[in-house]
Amino acid sequence: MDNISLTTLFLLLVVFIILSAFFSISETSMMAINRYRLKHLAQTGHRGAKLTSLLLQKVDRLLSVILLGSSLVNAAAASLVTVITIRLFGNQEWAITIGALVLTFLLLIFSEITPKIMAASYPERIAFPASFVLSPLLRLAMPVIWFVNLFVQSLLWLMRFKTVSGAQHKLSMEELRMLVLEESHFIPKGHQSILLNIFDLEAITVDDVMIPRSQIEAIDITIPSETMREQLSTAYHARVLAYRENLDNVVGILEVRKALSKLESEPITSENLSQVLREPYFVPEGTPLFSQLQHFKENRRRLGLVVDEYGELKGLVALEDIIEEILGEFNAHSPMQTGMYQKLEDGSYLVEGSSLLRELNRKLGLALPIDGPKTLNGLILEHFEDIPESGTSLKIADYPVEIVQTQGRFVKMARIFPKLTR
Repeated sequence: MDNISLTTLFLLLVVFIILSAFFSISETSMMAINRYRLKHLAQTGHRGAKLTSLLLQKVDRLLSVILLGSSLVNAAAASLVTVITIRLFGNQEWAITIGALVLTFLLLIFSEITPKIMAASYPERIAFPASFVLSPLLRLAMPVIWFVNLFVQSLLWLMRFKTVSGAQHKLSMEELRMLVLEESHFIPKGHQSILLNIFDLEAITVDDVMIPRSQIEAIDITIPSETMREQLSTAYHARVLAYRENLDNVVGILEVRKALSKLESEPITSENLSQVLREPYFVPEGTPLFSQLQHFKENRRRLGLVVDEYGELKGLVALEDIIEEILGEFNAHSPMQTGMYQKLEDGSYLVEGSSLLRELNRKLGLALPIDGPKTLNGLILEHFEDIPESGTSLKIADYPVEIVQTQGRFVKMARIFPKLTR
């Protein structure tokens, strides 16, 4: 060492600091890289991604080779600084102490903080090239790493600590939701909305999207043929509910086109009408939408009649209603042009009391509470705990609401004003 010039020693010190920076920047980039994007790139054949993925499959070995290299380089740098200090100032304690402090400062700035900030900001740009260096280093240092890990595993065993592989860490639904929200700059807004809606399907039930019993388009099969023809020809839906005398006596789902076709060839009766009726499909209230979507697929159905625990009809849920919860509104017309909503000149909305709260929130951009009653009528009645009179006003979630019309025990029409600003 005495034969080596000071210039050479300083150059070696610079090399050791650079090597220390390499191990620091490699460690941070490997740990900060997006595992899902890494897996995608590896599957597309990216060589750097493949090597990085292989290294991360054995994180203990990867960290071992990085820490081994970093420790050796830092120890060599410390020894070198001691030699340089003695050459310059002699064997003085104060000089050796200052030399150690200077080295600590250099390593902290150039080998720790700066490289790790760069690695955390651009993990892919650094991890992929670094994997080409770390892979051969890992193979060369495998005997040493095996020996070191033998002591590490023994120590962990004595501490009764069980290691868990990354593959065993499963993401919950809420964690997946947070992942989609945090990666919004990578996911198009429309796709992000669809993914978030899918996550909501387990929390939403058929009660939230069903057509209430009072709004179900249905036909009594005991009425005269001419009356039935008139009702079917003006039916809004392709399928209507068929019942006998009252809605509690459902006989099936009637396909309007087939029924009209049959009416053209013969007078329709209860007997021959059964040929175009499809057996009703019942759904228990409270069924999560995701489960019901699977049930529709398994049973090859598009409509389900929601019933309570006593078997009484509560409403009707369609496959389209669930798909709209995922993809959004299908109807190209403005929701304010439909019969249930009417936008007034002052910005308020005239809304039927039977409207579903989730539908109001989605179509009109409101934020009415949906954790209790499902309809606007139910929300108003819950607030008053009585049947309000026309002209009565209230405030729900900072939205002024005026009761426009009541009918018996039901709020038939209400007016919702824009949300109050605080």
